[in-house]
Amino acid sequence: MTSAAVAGRTTFRVHDPRFEDALGADPRLELVAEVDAHEGPVYVANEDALYFTTVRRESVSIKRLALGDGSVSVVREQANQANGMALDLEGRLVICEQGTFAEPARISRLDPRTGRYEIVADAVDGLPLNSPNDVAVARDGSIWFTDPSYGYLQGFRPRPAVPDRVYRVHPPGRVEPAAGGFDKPNGLALSPDERILYVADNGAPHRLLAFDVGEDGRLSRRRRLAVGTPEHPDGLKVDSEGRIYASASAGIQVYAPDGALLGEIRLPGAVNFTFGGRDRNVLFVTADTAVWAAVLNAKGA
Repeated sequence: MTSAAVAGRTTFRVHDPRFEDALGADPRLELVAEVDAHEGPVYVANEDALYFTTVRRESVSIKRLALGDGSVSVVREQANQANGMALDLEGRLVICEQGTFAEPARISRLDPRTGRYEIVADAVDGLPLNSPNDVAVARDGSIWFTDPSYGYLQGFRPRPAVPDRVYRVHPPGRVEPAAGGFDKPNGLALSPDERILYVADNGAPHRLLAFDVGEDGRLSRRRRLAVGTPEHPDGLKVDSEGRIYASASAGIQVYAPDGALLGEIRLPGAVNFTFGGRDRNVLFVTADTAVWAAVLNAKGA
Protein backbone atom coordinates (compact mmCIF):
# COMPACT_ATOMS: atom_id res chain seq x y z
CA MET A 1 0.00 0.00 0.00
CA THR A 2 1.19 3.49 -0.82
CA SER A 3 0.77 6.32 1.64
CA ALA A 4 -1.73 8.75 0.15
CA ALA A 5 -2.77 10.91 3.09
CA VAL A 6 -1.24 11.91 6.37
CA ALA A 7 -2.77 11.11 9.72
CA GLY A 8 -4.37 14.01 11.52
CA ARG A 9 -7.48 16.08 11.67
CA THR A 10 -7.47 16.72 7.91
CA THR A 11 -8.21 13.03 7.32
CA PHE A 12 -9.64 11.88 10.66
CA ARG A 13 -11.99 14.34 12.33
CA VAL A 14 -12.91 13.80 15.96
CA HIS A 15 -16.32 15.05 17.10
CA ASP A 16 -16.45 13.04 20.33
CA PRO A 17 -13.50 11.87 22.48
CA ARG A 18 -14.79 8.31 22.19
CA PHE A 19 -13.59 8.29 18.56
CA GLU A 20 -9.97 8.43 19.74
CA ASP A 21 -10.19 4.79 20.82
CA ALA A 22 -11.27 3.76 17.32
CA LEU A 23 -8.40 5.70 15.77
CA GLY A 24 -5.58 4.66 18.08
CA ALA A 25 -2.18 6.32 18.11
CA ASP A 26 -1.36 6.09 14.40
CA PRO A 27 -4.41 6.12 12.10
CA ARG A 28 -3.66 6.52 8.43
CA LEU A 29 -5.32 6.40 5.04
CA GLU A 30 -3.52 4.62 2.23
CA LEU A 31 -4.14 3.98 -1.46
CA VAL A 32 -4.29 0.23 -2.13
CA ALA A 33 -5.01 0.09 -5.87
CA GLU A 34 -6.40 2.19 -8.68
CA VAL A 35 -9.22 0.02 -10.03
CA ASP A 36 -12.92 0.32 -10.88
CA ALA A 37 -14.17 -0.84 -7.49
CA HIS A 38 -17.71 0.33 -6.80
CA GLU A 39 -19.55 -1.89 -4.32
CA GLY A 40 -19.74 -5.08 -2.32
CA PRO A 41 -16.23 -5.27 -0.83
CA VAL A 42 -15.61 -8.59 0.93
CA TYR A 43 -12.31 -9.50 2.59
CA VAL A 44 -11.29 -13.17 2.58
CA ALA A 45 -8.69 -13.76 5.28
CA ASN A 46 -7.20 -17.06 4.10
CA GLU A 47 -6.53 -15.51 0.68
CA ASP A 48 -5.61 -12.02 1.91
CA ALA A 49 -7.79 -10.82 -0.94
CA LEU A 50 -10.60 -8.37 -1.50
CA TYR A 51 -13.60 -9.16 -3.72
CA PHE A 52 -15.77 -6.36 -5.09
CA THR A 53 -18.20 -5.40 -7.85
CA THR A 54 -17.29 -2.93 -10.59
CA VAL A 55 -18.88 0.35 -11.59
CA ARG A 56 -22.15 -0.17 -13.47
CA ARG A 57 -21.74 0.71 -17.12
CA GLU A 58 -22.98 -1.72 -19.78
CA SER A 59 -22.41 -4.56 -17.34
CA VAL A 60 -20.96 -5.29 -13.91
CA SER A 61 -18.21 -7.77 -13.07
CA ILE A 62 -17.02 -9.30 -9.83
CA LYS A 63 -13.29 -8.90 -9.36
CA ARG A 64 -10.63 -10.05 -6.91
CA LEU A 65 -7.74 -7.94 -5.67
CA ALA A 66 -4.81 -9.93 -4.25
CA LEU A 67 -3.49 -7.64 -1.53
CA GLY A 68 -0.09 -9.32 -1.45
CA ASP A 69 0.97 -8.42 -4.99
CA GLY A 70 -1.81 -6.03 -6.07
CA SER A 71 -2.95 -8.20 -8.98
CA VAL A 72 -6.58 -7.95 -10.10
CA SER A 73 -8.50 -10.84 -11.67
CA VAL A 74 -12.05 -11.30 -12.93
CA VAL A 75 -14.14 -13.78 -10.94
CA ARG A 76 -17.41 -13.39 -12.88
CA GLU A 77 -17.47 -11.32 -16.06
CA GLN A 78 -21.24 -10.86 -16.41
CA ALA A 79 -22.68 -10.56 -12.91
CA ASN A 80 -26.23 -9.31 -13.65
CA GLN A 81 -25.63 -5.77 -12.35
CA ALA A 82 -24.29 -7.11 -9.05
CA ASN A 83 -24.02 -4.64 -6.18
CA GLY A 84 -23.55 -5.55 -2.50
CA MET A 85 -21.91 -8.80 -1.39
CA ALA A 86 -21.17 -10.68 1.82
CA LEU A 87 -19.41 -13.88 2.82
CA ASP A 88 -21.49 -16.78 4.10
CA LEU A 89 -20.54 -19.34 6.74
CA GLU A 90 -18.93 -21.60 4.14
CA GLY A 91 -16.80 -18.92 2.53
CA ARG A 92 -19.08 -18.34 -0.46
CA LEU A 93 -19.97 -14.93 -1.87
CA VAL A 94 -23.61 -13.96 -1.33
CA ILE A 95 -24.42 -11.49 -4.11
CA CYS A 96 -27.10 -8.86 -4.63
CA GLU A 97 -27.92 -9.05 -8.36
CA GLN A 98 -29.94 -5.98 -9.31
CA GLY A 99 -31.08 -7.59 -12.55
CA THR A 100 -31.97 -6.14 -15.96
CA PHE A 101 -34.99 -6.14 -18.25
CA ALA A 102 -33.87 -9.57 -19.47
CA GLU A 103 -32.56 -11.10 -16.22
CA PRO A 104 -34.48 -11.16 -12.92
CA ALA A 105 -33.17 -9.49 -9.79
CA ARG A 106 -32.01 -12.02 -7.20
CA ILE A 107 -29.81 -13.04 -4.35
CA SER A 108 -27.26 -15.60 -5.50
CA ARG A 109 -24.35 -17.51 -4.06
CA LEU A 110 -20.96 -18.10 -5.71
CA ASP A 111 -18.09 -20.25 -4.50
CA PRO A 112 -15.00 -18.43 -5.84
CA ARG A 113 -12.88 -21.56 -5.30
CA THR A 114 -14.96 -23.85 -7.48
CA GLY A 115 -17.07 -21.45 -9.54
CA ARG A 116 -20.26 -23.15 -8.36
CA TYR A 117 -23.19 -20.75 -8.59
CA GLU A 118 -26.75 -21.00 -7.27
CA ILE A 119 -29.80 -18.78 -6.90
CA VAL A 120 -30.90 -18.18 -3.30
CA ALA A 121 -33.97 -15.98 -3.88
CA ASP A 122 -35.52 -14.21 -6.86
CA ALA A 123 -39.10 -13.59 -5.72
CA VAL A 124 -41.30 -13.01 -2.71
CA ASP A 125 -44.86 -14.35 -2.61
CA GLY A 126 -44.54 -15.09 -6.32
CA LEU A 127 -43.59 -11.50 -7.22
CA PRO A 128 -40.18 -10.42 -8.57
CA LEU A 129 -37.70 -8.54 -6.42
CA ASN A 130 -36.84 -4.94 -7.32
CA SER A 131 -33.03 -4.58 -7.33
CA PRO A 132 -31.31 -6.01 -4.22
CA ASN A 133 -28.70 -3.58 -2.96
CA ASP A 134 -26.85 -4.79 0.14
CA VAL A 135 -26.66 -7.99 2.16
CA ALA A 136 -25.50 -9.34 5.52
CA VAL A 137 -25.20 -12.94 6.72
CA ALA A 138 -25.98 -13.78 10.35
CA ARG A 139 -24.34 -16.47 12.46
CA ASP A 140 -27.37 -18.73 12.08
CA GLY A 141 -26.91 -18.62 8.30
CA SER A 142 -29.89 -16.36 7.63
CA ILE A 143 -29.44 -13.73 4.93
CA TRP A 144 -30.67 -10.16 5.34
CA PHE A 145 -30.91 -7.89 2.30
CA THR A 146 -32.33 -4.57 1.18
CA ASP A 147 -34.42 -4.31 -1.99
CA PRO A 148 -34.88 -0.71 -3.18
CA SER A 149 -36.29 0.19 -6.60
CA TYR A 150 -33.11 1.82 -7.89
CA GLY A 151 -33.09 -0.39 -10.98
CA TYR A 152 -36.42 1.03 -12.12
CA LEU A 153 -35.44 4.61 -11.30
CA GLN A 154 -32.13 4.21 -13.13
CA GLY A 155 -33.79 2.71 -16.20
CA PHE A 156 -32.61 -0.89 -16.26
CA ARG A 157 -35.43 -2.71 -14.39
CA PRO A 158 -39.22 -2.86 -14.90
CA ARG A 159 -41.72 -1.07 -12.70
CA PRO A 160 -41.64 -2.48 -9.13
CA ALA A 161 -44.10 -5.22 -8.21
CA VAL A 162 -43.34 -5.03 -4.48
CA PRO A 163 -42.55 -2.15 -2.08
CA ASP A 164 -39.01 -1.13 -1.13
CA ARG A 165 -38.32 -3.42 1.82
CA VAL A 166 -35.81 -5.34 3.90
CA TYR A 167 -36.00 -9.14 3.65
CA ARG A 168 -34.72 -12.11 5.58
CA VAL A 169 -33.92 -15.44 3.94
CA HIS A 170 -33.93 -18.12 6.57
CA PRO A 171 -32.50 -21.54 5.74
CA PRO A 172 -33.49 -23.54 3.78
CA GLY A 173 -34.50 -20.57 1.63
CA ARG A 174 -37.78 -19.05 2.80
CA VAL A 175 -37.94 -15.35 1.83
CA GLU A 176 -39.78 -13.22 4.40
CA PRO A 177 -40.46 -9.47 4.38
CA ALA A 178 -38.76 -8.16 7.52
CA ALA A 179 -39.52 -4.43 7.41
CA GLY A 180 -41.15 -1.85 5.14
CA GLY A 181 -41.96 1.84 5.18
CA PHE A 182 -38.65 2.90 3.62
CA ASP A 183 -37.93 5.29 0.81
CA LYS A 184 -34.76 3.61 -0.47
CA PRO A 185 -33.33 1.00 1.94
CA ASN A 186 -29.65 0.68 1.12
CA GLY A 187 -26.81 -0.50 3.37
CA LEU A 188 -27.45 -2.74 6.34
CA ALA A 189 -25.44 -4.32 9.16
CA LEU A 190 -25.97 -6.37 12.29
CA SER A 191 -24.63 -5.35 15.70
CA PRO A 192 -21.86 -7.57 17.16
CA ASP A 193 -24.40 -9.55 19.22
CA GLU A 194 -26.83 -9.58 16.25
CA ARG A 195 -29.64 -8.19 18.41
CA ILE A 196 -29.88 -4.98 16.38
CA LEU A 197 -30.21 -4.51 12.62
CA TYR A 198 -29.09 -1.16 11.22
CA VAL A 199 -30.51 0.05 7.90
CA ALA A 200 -29.47 3.08 5.85
CA ASP A 201 -32.58 4.62 4.30
CA ASN A 202 -30.97 6.50 1.44
CA GLY A 203 -34.04 8.34 0.25
CA ALA A 204 -36.00 11.27 1.59
CA PRO A 205 -35.24 11.82 4.38
CA HIS A 206 -31.75 10.33 4.54
CA ARG A 207 -31.60 8.48 7.83
CA LEU A 208 -29.93 5.71 9.78
CA LEU A 209 -32.50 3.38 11.33
CA ALA A 210 -32.23 0.64 13.96
CA PHE A 211 -34.44 -2.36 14.73
CA ASP A 212 -34.36 -4.90 17.53
CA VAL A 213 -33.96 -8.46 16.23
CA GLY A 214 -36.03 -11.05 18.10
CA GLU A 215 -35.14 -14.67 18.73
CA ASP A 216 -37.37 -15.63 15.81
CA GLY A 217 -35.74 -13.07 13.51
CA ARG A 218 -38.65 -10.65 13.66
CA LEU A 219 -37.88 -6.94 13.82
CA SER A 220 -39.37 -4.53 16.36
CA ARG A 221 -38.82 -1.13 17.98
CA ARG A 222 -38.02 0.76 14.81
CA ARG A 223 -36.15 3.98 15.61
CA ARG A 224 -34.12 6.69 13.93
CA LEU A 225 -30.53 6.99 15.15
CA ALA A 226 -29.22 9.73 12.88
CA VAL A 227 -29.93 11.83 9.80
CA GLY A 228 -27.42 11.53 6.96
CA THR A 229 -26.13 13.93 4.34
CA PRO A 230 -27.81 14.26 0.92
CA GLU A 231 -27.77 10.91 -0.96
CA HIS A 232 -26.41 9.17 2.16
CA PRO A 233 -26.00 7.07 4.29
CA ASP A 234 -25.12 4.21 1.93
CA GLY A 235 -22.75 1.44 3.05
CA LEU A 236 -22.88 0.32 6.69
CA LYS A 237 -20.51 -1.73 8.86
CA VAL A 238 -20.11 -2.27 12.61
CA ASP A 239 -16.91 -2.76 14.59
CA SER A 240 -16.35 -5.07 17.58
CA GLU A 241 -17.28 -2.29 20.02
CA GLY A 242 -20.59 -1.65 18.29
CA ARG A 243 -19.62 1.59 16.56
CA ILE A 244 -21.47 2.13 13.27
CA TYR A 245 -19.65 3.20 10.10
CA ALA A 246 -21.72 4.84 7.34
CA SER A 247 -20.63 6.30 4.02
CA ALA A 248 -21.38 9.99 3.59
CA SER A 249 -20.77 12.66 0.96
CA ALA A 250 -17.38 13.56 2.45
CA GLY A 251 -16.28 10.04 3.39
CA ILE A 252 -17.25 7.78 6.27
CA GLN A 253 -19.09 8.90 9.39
CA VAL A 254 -18.72 6.90 12.60
CA TYR A 255 -21.57 6.75 15.12
CA ALA A 256 -21.98 5.40 18.63
CA PRO A 257 -24.75 2.81 19.09
CA ASP A 258 -26.92 5.60 20.51
CA GLY A 259 -26.58 7.59 17.26
CA ALA A 260 -24.05 10.19 18.46
CA LEU A 261 -21.63 11.24 15.72
CA LEU A 262 -18.16 10.30 16.98
CA GLY A 263 -15.99 11.25 14.04
CA GLU A 264 -15.28 11.12 10.32
CA ILE A 265 -12.81 9.56 7.92
CA ARG A 266 -12.48 12.14 5.16
CA LEU A 267 -12.56 10.39 1.79
CA PRO A 268 -14.93 11.98 -0.76
CA GLY A 269 -16.30 9.37 -3.15
CA ALA A 270 -16.35 6.53 -0.61
CA VAL A 271 -19.12 4.12 -1.58
CA ASN A 272 -18.79 1.05 0.59
CA PHE A 273 -16.25 -0.66 2.84
CA THR A 274 -15.39 -3.71 4.89
CA PHE A 275 -13.06 -4.57 7.73
CA GLY A 276 -10.15 -6.87 6.95
CA GLY A 277 -6.45 -7.43 7.34
CA ARG A 278 -4.64 -9.84 9.64
CA ASP A 279 -5.86 -8.01 12.75
CA ARG A 280 -9.25 -6.98 11.30
CA ASN A 281 -8.28 -3.34 11.87
CA VAL A 282 -8.12 -2.19 8.23
CA LEU A 283 -11.20 -0.61 6.70
CA PHE A 284 -11.00 -1.32 2.95
CA VAL A 285 -13.00 1.30 1.06
CA THR A 286 -14.28 1.15 -2.52
CA ALA A 287 -14.50 4.56 -4.17
CA ASP A 288 -15.31 3.81 -7.85
CA THR A 289 -11.80 4.55 -9.16
CA ALA A 290 -9.73 3.03 -6.37
CA VAL A 291 -9.57 0.91 -3.24
CA TRP A 292 -8.35 2.69 -0.11
CA ALA A 293 -7.41 1.41 3.32
CA ALA A 294 -7.99 3.22 6.61
CA VAL A 295 -5.71 1.63 9.22
CA LEU A 296 -7.36 2.00 12.62
CA ASN A 297 -7.31 0.71 16.17
CA ALA A 298 -10.91 -0.50 15.78
CA LYS A 299 -11.52 -4.09 14.69
CA GLY A 300 -14.33 -5.49 12.59
CA ALA A 301 -17.14 -7.19 14.46
